[in-house]
Amino acid sequence: MQKSHAPVKPAKKKSIKPNGKVNPTSAKATSLGTATDNGEPENKSWVGRIPHIEPGVYADGLPYPDFNYLAFKLILKPNRFISRDSMFDFAKVIKAPAAEHGVSYNISNYIDAPTKIREIIFIDTDDFRLYNNSFILRRRITYVNGFPEGDPEIVFKFRNADLQKTAETDVRPQIQGDYQVKFKCQVLPLKEKLGGIRILYSNNVQFPRKNVTQSDVLSFDVISEVFPALQSLKQKEGERINLVNGAIVEEVLQDICMLDFGDGLTAKANVGIWRTRGEHRPLIGEFAYQIKFRDRKQLTREAMQRAEAFFLSLQYSAKDWMALNATKTGIVYRLLGNPPKSNE
Repeated sequence: MQKSHAPVKPAKKKSIKPNGKVNPTSAKATSLGTATDNGEPENKSWVGRIPHIEPGVYADGLPYPDFNYLAFKLILKPNRFISRDSMFDFAKVIKAPAAEHGVSYNISNYIDAPTKIREIIFIDTDDFRLYNNSFILRRRITYVNGFPEGDPEIVFKFRNADLQKTAETDVRPQIQGDYQVKFKCQVLPLKEKLGGIRILYSNNVQFPRKNVTQSDVLSFDVISEVFPALQSLKQKEGERINLVNGAIVEEVLQDICMLDFGDGLTAKANVGIWRTRGEHRPLIGEFAYQIKFRDRKQLTREAMQRAEAFFLSLQYSAKDWMALNATKTGIVYRLLGNPPKSNE
């Protein structure tokens, strides 16, 4: 079993300029570009300017990870998604930006792709202490032909705009069994307007529910034992955690195309809609795609410039679909009108 403790405090963080020289930055330089005084990225390309993680190790000696996913997301209004065919309507929005910026776009292999159905619940304290501190804990069940497939999946993540802080947060669980860690750089539009980019970093771990041997998983004592990163948030013995806002989310997910940015960097794109179980109340939609890589050196300047130009152009092409200043998780937490503190 791998153990995790408080990380070694790192030295001052650095970022890499496009010319490859090292340039010290403040803790506010948390996006792919350089942050302005209000925390938003400047109106310049982020390509080649992503901050680097100052090396350090967790208490067990494992080095801080670097992200190996570049995930792009557009949060969409859900009202247009009324059928499987309507999910492919968004593919028409992609076509012009892809052609304009030299992004290869292939939909033919996905016309007959099955629609996926997943059930998602979020767990937190009554005062949303996890979410207020950038943690997200959820359970996900995949359904095939109307029946659950496999074991429920637990997903635990720390998501924040500070890259160094995200890397230092050890999300690894104390369980008997395998788990998978995914560190993602998430690219989203600006909160208040189209034509920009903001960044969130997400250090995730996922594993089957069966790998947690404790039975009382709604006990904060148990959860903080499984996830040591939560131990500092515990306030008293016997504290309970619950279903966030009593919501059970049904996710309808459809793969719609493959995007190719060149230099071997490809991404399968999908459209999803979240709605409440029972009354099927539409909550939010999303168009998403992610590039997986082993090393940042694979993110060539030409491909990243193409990816950036496409993402910016796509925002205007999809302007009638867009829902700004939102994330899917944030929508669930605000479902009953009691907004928590947002680190997103």
